[in-house]
Amino acid sequence: MMRAVAFWLGLALCLGVPAGLIVQKEHLLTTGRVVLLPLAPVDPRSLMQGDYMALRYALGAALSEADGERLDAPDAPACVVVALDADGVATYRRLDDGAALAADEVRVRFRARGGLVTFGAEAYFFEEGRGEYFATARYGELRVADDGVALLAGLRDSDRNRL
Repeated sequence: MMRAVAFWLGLALCLGVPAGLIVQKEHLLTTGRVVLLPLAPVDPRSLMQGDYMALRYALGAALSEADGERLDAPDAPACVVVALDADGVATYRRLDDGAALAADEVRVRFRARGGLVTFGAEAYFFEEGRGEYFATARYGELRVADDGVALLAGLRDSDRNRL
């Protein structure tokens, strides 16, 4: 009897945790604030995985240039504050210091490793043979929660239309 209870509890845990994470991410995709990050274009092809675009953001370069020495510190901030224009395009403002945000500002979490700054999604996979279509991407569309957690929701072209 105890073995059966342990089995069912273990199964519920194994299925419940991933399901909870999926629900949490889906909620962020539907309710998160839209932030468009300009892309620094890199478009490799992986023979084992199909076509994809490696995502590098201009914001990462701006962050490294402005505060690069602070990013390597063990107590470096994990969020950057960006300003959004009327179209939702983000520009670097400052590293997050915990101060209150202005109406046009958003916190975005990042990770700095070996001089490379990433914002969660580092690649965008698409169907094989659609590389030319996605080569027109100029922005990564992120959905950002109040605490700065960001998810890649898609790519946008130079006119900010969804691809």
